[in-house]
Amino acid sequence: MSLWNKISNEFVDIIEWLDSSSDVMVWRFPRYQNEIKHGAKLVVRPSQVAIFVNEGQIADVFNFPGTYTLETKNLPILATLKGWKYGFNSPFKAEVYFVNMRQFTDLKWGTKNPVMLRDTEFGMVRLRAFGTYVIRVKNAPDLLREIVGTNHRFSTEDITNQLRNTIISRFTNIVAESKIPALDLAANYDALGQFVTQKIQPEFDRWGLDLVSLLVENISLPPEVEAVLDKRTSMGIVGDLSRFTQFQAAQSMEKAAENPGGTAGAGMGFGMGMVMANQMGQAAQPSASGATPPPLPPAAGGVSVYVALDGKQAGPFDLSALTSLAQQGKLTRDTLVWQQGMANWSPASQVPALHSLFDSVPPPLPPL
Repeated sequence: MSLWNKISNEFVDIIEWLDSSSDVMVWRFPRYQNEIKHGAKLVVRPSQVAIFVNEGQIADVFNFPGTYTLETKNLPILATLKGWKYGFNSPFKAEVYFVNMRQFTDLKWGTKNPVMLRDTEFGMVRLRAFGTYVIRVKNAPDLLREIVGTNHRFSTEDITNQLRNTIISRFTNIVAESKIPALDLAANYDALGQFVTQKIQPEFDRWGLDLVSLLVENISLPPEVEAVLDKRTSMGIVGDLSRFTQFQAAQSMEKAAENPGGTAGAGMGFGMGMVMANQMGQAAQPSASGATPPPLPPAAGGVSVYVALDGKQAGPFDLSALTSLAQQGKLTRDTLVWQQGMANWSPASQVPALHSLFDSVPPPLPPL
């Protein structure tokens, strides 16, 4: 092998990135002191961007997939930085970074410590929340300039801590400002996720990232509060306390029947259960001293009549109320009335029980 061939083998003639990992965002092509050959091929695959950096300055950016022959016309900025006025034929050195532009999914976020909030129903409560989010690179040069720097390999793990802290901080502020009751937060997960996404996006823009979506999977209360809620739910399910105690007593009887060997003990337990059930049933009833007596029953032979007033059913009215209606002229002999035992509505004049109402009321004047 000639000396020239040996030297030429040290030059890089194909620049590409083949990577099967799912978390690498930026990867620097390794040169190991090798120089890029004039006319070398640059392969940019779908969802990739290639960036040439010369002495710390971002030069040419290849945003579209394809195979490029590295010549002066394809590297106008790099040619200017290196002073290639009339083209170049010799190898050159430059750092090449590949940026993965696909979406990075199922990234986790969550509160490390409970978040203290003021709730309208529970007062001061501590909440925990967690979920997932999706990001992608929006502006490769900004990401390289602001976050990656000179790292030869940059993955989601290198930035998720910062992103998670930002999400939690903004999420806490938004939940506090929304004043949504803790029990209603579950019905607003989608709205919260969308609102947090909109609020955080400007900060992601500074890093060249796009927050594609953010999902709230769960917002939980402290175990003590959840235990109280479980008790409240149980009471709502129990409903009528006296019936519940009777049901419990019936179950005690069934268990006693299934345990013939312990008849005495079971009988004593059953008796105590019945006493407690009676006491609880009495406690569930209104106190006798503060009870309101029921309304008096209607007097024997009392009148209870429905009256058609202004085309609508009114009543029932007793005799005193009917007398007042008659004196006001709202109840006349021709007014339709009905009471129990009648098949249909009839004029008041045809109801014997109402004849006394019109004894003091003169009949209508005859037509002139």
